[in-house]
Amino acid sequence: MTSRLFAHGHRRDERVQEIDLSAGMIEYEDTGGSDPVVVLLHGLAMDGSVWRHVVRELRADHRCVIPTLPLGSHRQPMRADADLSPHGIARLQAEFLEALDLREVTLVGNDTGHFQFTAGLYPEHIARLVLTPCEAFENFPPGLPGRTAEIGIKMPGGTFIVREDAAFGAQLAQTLDGRRNSGVARSAWQPGAILLDVDAKAPGR
Repeated sequence: MTSRLFAHGHRRDERVQEIDLSAGMIEYEDTGGSDPVVVLLHGLAMDGSVWRHVVRELRADHRCVIPTLPLGSHRQPMRADADLSPHGIARLQAEFLEALDLREVTLVGNDTGHFQFTAGLYPEHIARLVLTPCEAFENFPPGLPGRTAEIGIKMPGGTFIVREDAAFGAQLAQTLDGRRNSGVARSAWQPGAILLDVDAKAPGR
């Protein structure tokens, strides 16, 4: 496990740590302290900075742990044999909790519904589950964006379409947010890891 300064949109005195899990290197932030522990999980094409305002409110009396999962804004590609399916991401989330020995966790999820698999299949470290707006039931993958991504990587040239769609969405978010270093928009400008992972999972590659 290592730590280093994080130079993209976070306070200069905060550190992002790294932990090597079965799928690859996972970056995370940890505000430190003891109980109660809150683990905040981001969604597709986002990273932990989407929770920055929540962390600001909670950090005084909670330990906040915020991993960046391989969902689009991770900066290091996962291993070639990494399982990045929904069940694979759920196992990775459970492995993360186990590796950091986080117990009686309040697990907070957003956007993608992978954390619901985690809570249902690997409940050992989880005491509470908080669902913010996210996909569930038959809405998986969610709506038009999810279907576009699902279909896109299955068709010739589809990876390019998914890339362009993600870049446009991030640029729009950046414009609406009005901040050049928006955590939501950042993924479009650091595409290397996610594109390697998408390409690896696309049929015929």
